[in-house]
Amino acid sequence: MAKIKVLDHQTIDKIAAGEVVERPASVVKELVENAIDAGADAVTVEIKDGGTTLIRVTDNGGGIEKSQVGNAFLRHATSKISSADDLTRLVSLGFRGEALASIAAVSQVEMITKIPEELTGIRYVIEGGVEKEKEEVGAPQGTTMIVRNLFYNTPPRKKFLKQPQTEGSYVADLMEHLAMSNPGVSFKFLLNGQTKFYTTGSDDLREIVYRIYGKEISAQLLDFAYTLEGMTVTGLLGKPVINRSNRSYEIFYVNGRYIRSTLISKAVEEGYREYLMQHKFPFCVLHFQVDTEKVDVNVHPSKMEVRIADGPLFYEEVREAVHEALHKVEMIPEISLKAKQNKGQGTETGKKAPAEPVPEPFEKNRIAQNQGTKEQPQIQKAAAIQAIYQKNRSGQSIHMPQTLRESAVYGAQQSPDEAQQLSSQKPQQMELFDNRLLSENARKQYEILGQLFETYWLISYQDKLLIIDQHAAHEKVKYERLMKRFREKTMVSQTINPPIIVTLNNREKECYRSHAADFEALGFVIEEFGGNDYAIRGVPLDLYGYTEGEFFYEVLDELADEAVTGTPESIRTRIATMACKAAVKGNMRLSRREMEALIEELLTLDNPYHCPHGRPTIISMSKQEIEKKFKRIVN
Repeated sequence: MAKIKVLDHQTIDKIAAGEVVERPASVVKELVENAIDAGADAVTVEIKDGGTTLIRVTDNGGGIEKSQVGNAFLRHATSKISSADDLTRLVSLGFRGEALASIAAVSQVEMITKIPEELTGIRYVIEGGVEKEKEEVGAPQGTTMIVRNLFYNTPPRKKFLKQPQTEGSYVADLMEHLAMSNPGVSFKFLLNGQTKFYTTGSDDLREIVYRIYGKEISAQLLDFAYTLEGMTVTGLLGKPVINRSNRSYEIFYVNGRYIRSTLISKAVEEGYREYLMQHKFPFCVLHFQVDTEKVDVNVHPSKMEVRIADGPLFYEEVREAVHEALHKVEMIPEISLKAKQNKGQGTETGKKAPAEPVPEPFEKNRIAQNQGTKEQPQIQKAAAIQAIYQKNRSGQSIHMPQTLRESAVYGAQQSPDEAQQLSSQKPQQMELFDNRLLSENARKQYEILGQLFETYWLISYQDKLLIIDQHAAHEKVKYERLMKRFREKTMVSQTINPPIIVTLNNREKECYRSHAADFEALGFVIEEFGGNDYAIRGVPLDLYGYTEGEFFYEVLDELADEAVTGTPESIRTRIATMACKAAVKGNMRLSRREMEALIEELLTLDNPYHCPHGRPTIISMSKQEIEKKFKRIVN
């Protein structure tokens, strides 16, 4: 029989490192989070060969005391917590005390650090978990961590890394997420000696999104803020026009930590449900500040997963907040007749902001001292540019000196805010309900011009041409009628004889008993039939297309799998299908009276802008855009 023995220290470290250090991006994440916890407001990250040969992280934080340097590399040694009770009050990004020990176990690490109170710093070298050098050196305040030859002593781990270019892209993606989680920190990222990414640390989330995703994305964002007891949510919601085919642009932070959460994703997507087509996902950057006692981040060593107390209530609050924020904004997309942009410049990838020099962490304080003498002229210049722009919009003929014209262009390139001002001639969505296109007040200004291709209605309204898809509009009206009947429990049932007998296991029985009211509202008539059997004696009349108990099981399975509230997706899908089948089709001529009646009913809906499947019911084209095509306006 094999004997039980205690593993040696180095073997233990290598095994544990496998949980924390998966690839170079894991190392960068841990080191940057340490820098932020140390109070740094400027961080520079440099990697070479995807981070496999070199990772350098420099910050201007508080540094580490000389006597504590060695302890920092011991496993489960941390300054973030002192007992298990502190896990319920975490405010730091790190807390497990495993990162530096794990990194040092599988690489060659050099640390240079200095605290403000000392004249000199310390240089410390550790390789494979073994201390090699320790000496006093001259150094600026803060810490520089240099990690060389990752997995040099664990070849099996190294061979599973991808190509350096791919690993480098993982680090770049991580740096972008870290920057959006900490808008007040200036980040700089260098790849193989070239600056790939930077932020100014201006504490402006929009600016960071502009720099990462470009002006096409940043121009389609809505400010979002929501406060409830124990939780505050702030950030940016993308308008439905910038939807994506996957969830990679759903970006969430909980208490400053970038996380992945199925619960939050589904809550946000449910808030967007009426505005997006199937298999499309929103763009959003949301910061959740949650009471530390209601969130558990000690789920996985990567700290990318969290558990949130009272998940169903949290889900419903987030869903409702997102839905209300979108509901306040008119979602009629304005189309442009401009030529299609070149590949790489559209909203799918976004155009990167132009590069400009940024300070290294240790230069930031010196630059700040000299900033006061330069700030006032910049403010005056920005004010002059804005004044000229306002005059230009009013139609006045103006003369702009060459130097100021250049400044205006430069300012638009460098500042997202200035860029937004200079491009604000682009029509903006109206947010006041009384000013919406689909409102009682606006209805008096409509002029129905006619039907195009027996499918679309053309309507003149002020300086816009509105185009309505008659099928999508009618489908939306039908859908809302059916959903109203479902919510009010007035769905019509059809009696079936003989009844359908279904057998449920314990989990399914408990689920059915908890949601019996939902099945009744949908039009099911169900009775207990003894043991685990139930008799379905009535089925929804309107929700056809399912044989026997298939629809019943589909709804039951969804209710059993989801710990969320609201109408089950399977029910909405069947109601949407019913509405689609019953709605007027394209290539069907309608009278003016029928058009007016449908428009009147659209006015009564909370969201008349999208059909149940997410397609727009109405689009608009500005008079200015049309006049450009006829050369009445020349850019």
